[in-house]
Amino acid sequence: MNRNHKIKQTILTGAFILASALTYSCQTNSDKTLPILGEREPVEREVNGKTIVDTVYHQIPDFAFVNQDSQLVTQETVAGKIYVTDFFFTTCPSICPKMKNQMLRVYEKYKDNPNVVLLSHTIDPAHDTVAVLKDYAERMKVTSDKWHFVTGDRDSIYDMALKYFVGVQENGEVEGGYSHSGHFMLIDQNRHIRGKYEGTEQEDVDRLLEDMDVLLKEQQHEEK
Repeated sequence: MNRNHKIKQTILTGAFILASALTYSCQTNSDKTLPILGEREPVEREVNGKTIVDTVYHQIPDFAFVNQDSQLVTQETVAGKIYVTDFFFTTCPSICPKMKNQMLRVYEKYKDNPNVVLLSHTIDPAHDTVAVLKDYAERMKVTSDKWHFVTGDRDSIYDMALKYFVGVQENGEVEGGYSHSGHFMLIDQNRHIRGKYEGTEQEDVDRLLEDMDVLLKEQQHEEK
């Protein structure tokens, strides 16, 4: 499957995610539950001679990147936690500054909560080296134990974006040389996508903050 086809598939799945999210937008926090977004597959298994159908939900696959402190960031880094992820590049002249201002709101609210992590992937790894990301994080005055700015192999990053249903691509026709969405994706402790939010809009990030509280309560309930 070529990359253009993958991007089209990502757009279609993104539309499904948006429709699913809107279904839950009218619920109050007291009764709100978050959907598991993305494709799902019925899988049959035999139990005591009976056929049981389980639903297998889309799950973020294993990954390995390097953060601003040269530390390896993998699925183990986020194990048992919820996290918010996005895709950006440090020289972005358009939406990235707005996204990072909004992500700072998430950081400030949850910086002392050990069950929350932020994960930002650069889509320009040729420029955004570990040293560049380190300087970027220091200027934002954030810590790597809470907010990981990661880089790595370009194709691995772009393929990972597709797993989050986020469109990214090089584009010489736009300022900065890259096209990407400004979405923040909310991921649960099982690496299921639970929400999609426009990271440049304060009201939608307000919704993200509310949904994170809902997801943290869900996590606490599962652990009991």
